Amino acid sequence: METYSAIVRFFQEGGIFMYPIGIVLAFGVAIALERWIFLTAARSSNRKAFDQLLPMLQKQDFKGVMQLAQVSRAPVSRIIAAGIARLGQTQRRDEIEYAMEEGVMEAVPRLEKRTQYLATLANIATLLGLLGTVIGLIAAFTAVGSADPSEKAALLSSSISVAMNTTAFGLIAAIPMLLVHAMLQTKTAEIVDSLEMAGVKCLNLLADRRVLTAQTRSSD
Repeated sequence: METYSAIVRFFQEGGIFMYPIGIVLAFGVAIALERWIFLTAARSSNRKAFDQLLPMLQKQDFKGVMQLAQVSRAPVSRIIAAGIARLGQTQRRDEIEYAMEEGVMEAVPRLEKRTQYLATLANIATLLGLLGTVIGLIAAFTAVGSADPSEKAALLSSSISVAMNTTAFGLIAAIPMLLVHAMLQTKTAEIVDSLEMAGVKCLNLLADRRVLTAQTRSSD
């Protein structure tokens, strides 16, 4: 109970700028949760979809691959399906690889969507905290200027302490958002790497099955 009271008092003493910082923090938490759930689901669905696609590729059941891609929301299924679709037009490895790379490029924006907002919100929270402190200090010195000389030191000390609350709250909001932003970027990079690896495995499997020709980019 004492901790709750201290938090409420800290928030109330910080002044009006505590409220926009709180709103920024709320937006950051919402984005972080949504992105974390989305990326976790994407990684799981990619793994499950690739486990289903691999036996089909080994059997050269390309029709089954295309059918699975139509019902699956996993990015890896669409990427491999793009390569299989191009396989109906050419058997050159580089052409199939280009089609899969295009699929990866289409998937990346959806994986990175809104993650960059966390860094922006963290900067906004920090700047709002500093602005609140500056305005609080201006108000404090203005009030001290007309106060009794014997009370100036105590009044100034109290006012500065209150003004610093906004900077503290801004940093309390910004630091976790920056940490989560870094974690989400790492998680996104891991998923993109797994998509590229799945594409390479698909190409190598098709080459081993002699579905693709041995031509490379340098042949042009």
